[in-house]
Amino acid sequence: MTLLMTKLRFLARHHLRSGADFARVYARRASASDETLLVYVDRNNLAHARIGLSVSRKVGGAVVRNRWKRILREAFRLSADALPAGVDIVVIPRAGAVAELQSASNSLVRLTGRAAKKALR
Repeated sequence: MTLLMTKLRFLARHHLRSGADFARVYARRASASDETLLVYVDRNNLAHARIGLSVSRKVGGAVVRNRWKRILREAFRLSADALPAGVDIVVIPRAGAVAELQSASNSLVRLTGRAAKKALR
C-alpha cells in the first residue's frame, strides 16, 4: 500500500463511538450550522480529529440515513487535512437537505473551523 493510500484511509481511530464521547461533545456546546449540517466540536487531546455521526429518522428512511453516513464519512476522509487536529466532531445532517458529497464536504470544513474556534478558546 502506498503512502498516499494509507493517508486517505478511514481508520477505526477516526471514529467517535462511545456515548460518553458524544455526551462530552454535546455538553461543550461549541457548534456551528448551515442549511446542510449542524456540527458540534470539542477537543480530544489526540493528534488527529475524530468524527461521530448522528443521523436521525427526521432525515429519511434507512436508505437515506445510510447514504448520509457514507457521504459524511467520505467528506471527513477527503478533507482530513483541512480539519483542525485534536478535535472530536459530531455531525448532524439537516432534515430536508440533499446528501451530496461536495456540499457536505464544504460545510464540514467550514463549520468545523468555526465551531473549533469556540471550543478551543
